[in-house]
Order: sequence, then structure tokens, then C-alpha cells
Amino acid sequence: MKTYKIACLPGDGIGPEVILEGRKVLESVSSGFKIDWLDLPYSGAHYLKTGELVPKEALDAMARCAAIYLGAIGHPDIKPGIVEKEILLKIRFHFDQYVNLRPVKLYEGVKSPLAEPGNIDFTVIRENTEDFYVGIGGKFKEGTKDESAFQIGVMTYKGCERIARYAFEFARKHKKTKVTLVDKANVLSHIYSLWRRVFEEVAAGYPNIERNYAYVDAMTQWLVRKPSDYQVVLAPNMFGDIITDLAAAIQGGMGVAAGANINPDGLSMFEPIHGSAPKHAGKNIINPIAAILSGKLMLETLGEQKAADKIEKAVVKLLKDGKVRTYDLGGTSKTSEVGDAVAAITERL
Repeated sequence: MKTYKIACLPGDGIGPEVILEGRKVLESVSSGFKIDWLDLPYSGAHYLKTGELVPKEALDAMARCAAIYLGAIGHPDIKPGIVEKEILLKIRFHFDQYVNLRPVKLYEGVKSPLAEPGNIDFTVIRENTEDFYVGIGGKFKEGTKDESAFQIGVMTYKGCERIARYAFEFARKHKKTKVTLVDKANVLSHIYSLWRRVFEEVAAGYPNIERNYAYVDAMTQWLVRKPSDYQVVLAPNMFGDIITDLAAAIQGGMGVAAGANINPDGLSMFEPIHGSAPKHAGKNIINPIAAILSGKLMLETLGEQKAADKIEKAVVKLLKDGKVRTYDLGGTSKTSEVGDAVAAITERL
């Protein structure tokens, strides 16, 4: 039996609760393989207790794993940016997880806030290691009325080329006929003219896939007005971060929004896109569907398609039936009850 060693970082707040349910469901479909969990404590809470973020030996241990499964990072008692940059972004950058993959699907039985949502079923592919997230910036005359701050965005030919190629290959593999490029090339012309030029170069090799363009401000409008127009959306790092939260809202909320940080040739990390939501921690009320579907993405990436499909079918059935659902979807079920129900359905499939 094949064994996958998976590094697990439950993280902060609601992270441990949703990861527990995700692991429950992953174990329920692992009849043809085995998961050997490597539990790691790195989180905001761990930092407060020990002063430790992510040491080199932890990164080395992760490197020996098949994947990383993450709950959420963020603690209200820590200044914003410390654990996010030194745990979450550090892992993404260290393992060159240059693809942020966000499937956006409105499942039957889940209500969208849009009056007429139509068929919402598209994927946002966000460049994950460049743009304004590279960490180049600073301040001077800090603490005075002349204080200034700057942040520099960086795009490289290599970074643009590999994410564009991933997007077109993803479209071809999943039989999609259109890729939409998001940017702000009309104003931020230096950085996004490169982004757009490389996209066009790559697109030339895929003549059967339509290319489309949208400035990010217009894109936020069209995602609300007509989300059914989109199939594959390719976005730079910062704009992708913004529009995927909007996408989560139109698909029914953060509780059903799964995500993945992928290195196609290396180690990938899988996480729900919601935060640590500390005010809800420990109440057993949060929706674990996003974490469960992130586990599904993990199995898909590992090549366990049959098991991944079983998880999605179980989630689809659960949401369609509508009997077991957490408060965010209009129900009263507990976090653990949702995990139990999905696992029970997978075992019957």
C-alpha cells in the first residue's frame, strides 16, 4: 500500500477544528493508500509561547513530505504581518509554490448572495511568489510628520511565463475554452506590460483557447454581474488575492472556499482560504467544508483522483440534501457533525 507522508499544521483559531474534520474525511477515503501524518506546531500561538516561527529543521522535515495540509495562520495578540510573513509566506516562497489555485463553484443547496448567480464554476489561478508580495520596501523618517513608506512590486519573465503556461495547460486538461487575464496595465504599465506581453506569447501556443482581458477594477464588477462568463482566470498576486475573496462570497462564503499553493515539480500546500477567525474558535460551529475540499485538492495533486472524486461527490450530496449544515449556510450543525456526515457518505459511495 502506498504511503504519503503529509505535514500537518493545524495553525491558529479555528484551524485545528477544521483540519480535524478534513483529516477525518481524508482517512475515510484512504482505502488504497495510507497517510502518515507529521504534526507540526508552528502558528501564532506557538510563537507567543516559544518565540519560534519556522526553523530550518522544520522546513527540512516538510521537504521530505508529499504535501502540506494547513489550517489557518493568524493570532489577535500578534502584530499583523509577523506570522503571516514568517510562517505562511515563508513556506510558500521556500518551496516556490508559485501557483495559487482557487476553484470557485456554487454547489447545489448553497445560496449565493447574488440574485441571479447563474452557473458559477470557474478557477482562479493566481501567481503566488512575485508582484507586491516579494517584501521589497521600507520606511524613513519614521515617527515624524515627514514619514514615508514604499513597497515595490516585482515581476519577472520567468515568473510570468510559468504561471501563464500553467493556466493554459490547466485549461486544456480540464477542457476549458477561455482564459481571462487580469491586471492594471493601463496605469501600472511597467510591471503589467511584461505580464501581458508574456501572456500573449504563451497564448500563441494554444490557438484553440480563447484569450480575454480584464482590468482588475472591471473584473470585480463582472464577477458580480455575470460570473458565469468565466472559466479560467489568471491574476497577478495582489489582485488575485483580492478577487478570490470576492469569488468566495459569490460561491456562498469562506466556509466552502478551498485553496492550494502548488509547485508542479515540488512540494505543495493545501489550505482553506478563510482566516483563523479567533472569535469563533473552540465553539465547534465553523464550517469545515473548505478544509475538506482543500484535502480533496491535495489528493488530486498527489494523483489519487478516485479518492478525490469521492470526497467531492460526498460534499455535493451533503450540500444538496441540506440536512447537515453549519450556521453560515443557514443550519445549526456542529463542525464535527459535518465532518462525520461527509465521512459517512464517502464510506457508502
